Amino acid sequence: MHLIRLGGISLNQTPLDWDGNRDRIRSALSVARERALSIVCLPELCVSGYGCDDMFQSPGVLRASWQVLQEILPDTQGLIVSLGLPVRFESAVFDAVALVVDGTILGLVAKQHLAGEGIHYEPRWFQPWPQGRRGHLSIDDHQVPIGDLRFDCGGVRIGFEICEDAWVSDRTGAQLAARGVDVILNPSASHFAFGKDDIRRRFVQEGSRAFGAAYVYTNLLGNEAGRAIYDGGVIIASDGTIVAHGRRFSFTDMSIAESVIDVDALRVAQSKRSFAPSSENNSEECVVSQWAPTVLDEHNPMAIADARDTWEHGNTVKEEEFARAVALGLFDSLRKSGSKGFVVSISGGADSAAVACLVALSVQLSLQELSR
Repeated sequence: MHLIRLGGISLNQTPLDWDGNRDRIRSALSVARERALSIVCLPELCVSGYGCDDMFQSPGVLRASWQVLQEILPDTQGLIVSLGLPVRFESAVFDAVALVVDGTILGLVAKQHLAGEGIHYEPRWFQPWPQGRRGHLSIDDHQVPIGDLRFDCGGVRIGFEICEDAWVSDRTGAQLAARGVDVILNPSASHFAFGKDDIRRRFVQEGSRAFGAAYVYTNLLGNEAGRAIYDGGVIIASDGTIVAHGRRFSFTDMSIAESVIDVDALRVAQSKRSFAPSSENNSEECVVSQWAPTVLDEHNPMAIADARDTWEHGNTVKEEEFARAVALGLFDSLRKSGSKGFVVSISGGADSAAVACLVALSVQLSLQELSR
């Protein structure tokens, strides 16, 4: 057995809140270290915030994102961490994630499929990264590998599906599986919609089964920028079994889920899959680090950890989702705007009565959780 502990941490970030975003990431990494995690997946674009919109094109935002990433590096000692940020490579801006290993940026993977429907407008801000393309990013006299990469950290092989990359039919995970990846990390910014968590659970579970890998999905949390509400909810699966599920709609700054996975068992599962190994012979597609995740005692328990609230298993999930999504959205809107309270115009009709009830519910749920 080759047991390692990995996890995901949902974060409630704010676009362009450089100090706040950095400090919340630092706090999350401190918790990860306390829980003896080796591999940690944080949400998509967690350094800058997801909702920067046209500001993603600003040279100042790109410089600030890189600067904040540098400030976080000392907090990654003893960890393998994914940190999402926008980067400019050659003539385009990309939605990227840095894999940081024990204080060093090992490389950057850029998103290949962009969300461009509904409330998402990613093709306006980013370019999709071409499959199979690799290069080197030159920043501050450093050369950092970027592109369609996988990573080998002390013999544990890691790859990425970034949010939309897992929602399309041509999932990037299929290529990663052919290249023998043990762990797939999915940093996401997936807004809340009714029944959407069931879809996420299916693609995480099916991805882990089809690819013979451990799969960690981590979503944003809260009303990040006013346009959307993110329900959080870390999901971890191993070889087709969901082994951990984090809480959704938390009023705290972060929500964590973790699990112990057996790399040896995953490799046995990989050997039974029908996909053919990749014939690609390109040393640049795999970035190697000698730093290895901590191997746990063979007697370490691997119990399934479901941290979801009891309402998630009831018969009124849709009603609960609505109430909790609006309550969290109102709470974040209040605190992030610096307002002191709500003004509700009461007409005596059903609409104003519903608004008053939702405001009261927001106060009740936030106090209930934050006063623990």
